[in-house]
Amino acid sequence: MKRPTPKHNKWEDHYSRQAKKEQFPARSVYKLKEIQNKYKIIKKGDRILDLGCFPGSWLIYAADLAGEKGEIAGIDLKPLSKSVLLKLPANTKTYVSDVLSIDENDQKLIKAVGKNFNIVMSDMAPDTTGNKNVDAARSFNLCQAALSIAKDLLVNGGSFICKIFQGEDFKEFTDSIKLNFNKHKIFKPQSSKKSSKEIYVIGFEKK
Repeated sequence: MKRPTPKHNKWEDHYSRQAKKEQFPARSVYKLKEIQNKYKIIKKGDRILDLGCFPGSWLIYAADLAGEKGEIAGIDLKPLSKSVLLKLPANTKTYVSDVLSIDENDQKLIKAVGKNFNIVMSDMAPDTTGNKNVDAARSFNLCQAALSIAKDLLVNGGSFICKIFQGEDFKEFTDSIKLNFNKHKIFKPQSSKKSSKEIYVIGFEKK
């Protein structure tokens, strides 16, 4: 008996194929590209911190935009693959650590990573359970951790890009962004899966 051909999301296939063609580890790079094309956040010479940097697409793209005079740091629980590490320029450093446990007491990591970043960005997502409320709550926790790090390590006037799953805590998070940044935008990239609850909150001009 012939099995039915599974239906694929044409956008997912398009972006996945494009990522492979352009030698990015994942299709998620196109979300950052859309943000960059719309808001021109990353500039030459910027210092950028990528929280939850695995598998490395955002790092590669950000390093290219920041150029030789930029500095890029990435943190994730998972180490990047050797093939991705080979694609990163010398001004890009990666660290294996749990973003949820980073605080001012983790002086060794903070000293290694440095401060005075122009941009802190987070494409982190929790391991999903299928329960939208639970997943949204876990996403909110990651976003709060990312915001806490951004408040400590961003320069005044710096920018923050953060993915969050929309849920009960979404307004609380956007309110926190308003408190800490002069301007903010909410952005849903076309390259996000249509069924996904993910959305990006961008803070401009840290107070």
